[in-house]
Amino acid sequence: MTIQNECIRCITSQSHRVCETIHADEALSKQIVDYVETALQNADFTLSPPVIAAPLYEQMAVLAKTHDLYEKQKQYATEQAKTYLPFLRETIEQNDDPFIAALKTAVVGNVIDLAAEVSFDLHDAITSVFYTPFHYDDTKMLRTQLENAESVLYIGDNAGEHIFDALTIESLQKLYPQIGFTYMVRGNPIINDVTLTEAHEAGIDKICTLMDSGVPTPGFVYELASHESQKFFDTADLIIAKGMGNYECMTPLRRKNICFLLKVKCSVVAASLGREIGDIVCKLD
Repeated sequence: MTIQNECIRCITSQSHRVCETIHADEALSKQIVDYVETALQNADFTLSPPVIAAPLYEQMAVLAKTHDLYEKQKQYATEQAKTYLPFLRETIEQNDDPFIAALKTAVVGNVIDLAAEVSFDLHDAITSVFYTPFHYDDTKMLRTQLENAESVLYIGDNAGEHIFDALTIESLQKLYPQIGFTYMVRGNPIINDVTLTEAHEAGIDKICTLMDSGVPTPGFVYELASHESQKFFDTADLIIAKGMGNYECMTPLRRKNICFLLKVKCSVVAASLGREIGDIVCKLD
């Protein structure tokens, strides 16, 4: 996807949110917001929103003299997500269709997003999403793909959400024991995206292979990925990509058999998918 005017406004709003998050004083806030607004005046509209946003966040971190703008927020989201694990594990195990329940668990996690155009309450999302149908529903095709797959690349999105991803992967492993799963994370902190740090802390390396994509963007950008990540992306039987950032960066597609799992949280992605904000999506291409 290429960036739209709505994305420019969204990124500008995110710069204000960054200032609030790091408790920037008036001088630093002005410096950060002025920098972002000036940089966006020359935005390349042939690029995706995450690619445009990445260097802006890097410079905001430089201005704020920090390595990870959202470190504390990621820790909070992770701890919050962990409290729901017993309920979600029981929900999957007791569901008439554990496969659908596992996919919805992944989507439930996708509400944890500090960069979204609108916010969602995690508790409300968890209690409602299991009763909500996929508005873009390719679950039957995904089930068939998994039955015939031996390698699956699962590309993560946000910290906190990765706790739900781990449970989803565990559940899919029970249903499809022939599959080797690899969980891919961002190359370095960008917004609240999951990195090796959060993935190791959650013990994801103990349930499947863990891989650093090498990308510095809030979404998987093939051209910026490490050679190892590109090779695995090209050769995996199936890719499951979580969240809007991955959808934005990976559309149009480089290959077939990519399943996007996400909750629609902005008007631009909603228009691209022909859905509404708040819809949940399982789209297999």
